[in-house]
Amino acid sequence: ETVEFRIEATAAPAAHETLTLKGHTNNVGSVSFSPDGRRIVSGSKDTTVKVWDAETGHQRLTLNGHFGMIRSVRFSPDSKWIVAGGGEKGNPGEMKVWDAETGQEMLTLKGHTAAVFSLCISSDGKRIVSAARGGIIKVWDAKTGQETLGFQGHAGNGNSVSFSPDGKWIVSGGSDKTARLWDAETGEEMLALTGHTGSVISVAFSPDGKQIVSGSEDKTVSVWDAATGQQRLTLKGH
Repeated sequence: ETVEFRIEATAAPAAHETLTLKGHTNNVGSVSFSPDGRRIVSGSKDTTVKVWDAETGHQRLTLNGHFGMIRSVRFSPDSKWIVAGGGEKGNPGEMKVWDAETGQEMLTLKGHTAAVFSLCISSDGKRIVSAARGGIIKVWDAKTGQETLGFQGHAGNGNSVSFSPDGKWIVSGGSDKTARLWDAETGEEMLALTGHTGSVISVAFSPDGKQIVSGSEDKTVSVWDAATGQQRLTLKGH
């Protein structure tokens, strides 16, 4: 059975265009646009990564080589390469870097002992950060695939991870109900953002890097001051 997902774009109230991208044969775990807006990458439980034309929906590449569910996919800032991560319970986590034009496998990043749940690329394209089952966070050299930093980020799973826009900080969210801010060079914990009553599933920085937003299983979204850790807003509605 083929699994489909939809891309919807609304340019004006009267204009509504939809693309349906069909090709995966199991759940789609992650999707992302290329920074140039020309392509979409998707990762699936069928263990494949696919690249699509964002305008036509045409399937351009299928990347084979992963052995477990793909849980996170990202394009590099220059749109030239893709990193994908995932894995299955009981097996080592895996991450691969792929050439976004040719589909050639460029690197395999080995080091996680459990499934990779989230990854992010620094804005300069030089580093990759990943979070995995068991709460381990790792930083990698995007050119060589070498692990440059690894530390215990959460008691429980590391669900989400992101670089700050300037690349100096990492924010992570975990099943221990916290979001945490880390020094991206040393791995030192700078702040623990506490207040959620459920697992933190998603985290992100504001474009200026001054705020952090977190989403949780407690059905709330929180906004935090990235310098002080002060909780500025709690958004309820889900």
